[in-house]
Amino acid sequence: MEYFRKMKGISKSPPRVSIFEILWSWLGAFLGIGAVSYINFNLLESTDFLMIIGSFGASAVLIYGAVRSPLAQPRNLIGGHIISAIIGVTCYKLFPSELWLASSLAVATSIAAMHATKTLHPPGGATSLIAVIGSTKIHNLGYLYVLLPVGVGAIIMLVIALLINNIPKNRRYPEFW
Repeated sequence: MEYFRKMKGISKSPPRVSIFEILWSWLGAFLGIGAVSYINFNLLESTDFLMIIGSFGASAVLIYGAVRSPLAQPRNLIGGHIISAIIGVTCYKLFPSELWLASSLAVATSIAAMHATKTLHPPGGATSLIAVIGSTKIHNLGYLYVLLPVGVGAIIMLVIALLINNIPKNRRYPEFW
């Protein structure tokens, strides 16, 4: 019974955030995702490169909407994505015909590596998974995937987070590097 009691939780839901916080989160996410998607759809459209991946949506939630979370800090954003991208590409290259194995190894190993390097960033798990289950365009990038879209895209989003999150007096980013 103790095992099931743990599933009840230990506290109440956190309080609502202010409309002010909601608007700044919205603006940051709009500008951050807008920048990487603009580059993707307007500047890289006719190339074999891409700039936007699904895990950036989850990163936007953290770096624009949960700015104080340890998981949203620059070290976690950049390190988590890059480490996970390297692991994801490696797993795909090792097991291209066993996607179930490559997928599970990529995500599990990414979590372990992010923990070990103090760069835990939940969207990193998705970044490693995208390297395995992504399109042919992603697979053709090989380790370039680590730099573009992952590294450059995360840096663009970080720069926008630094600029936008520090405009209001009662908002601050980052908490640590």
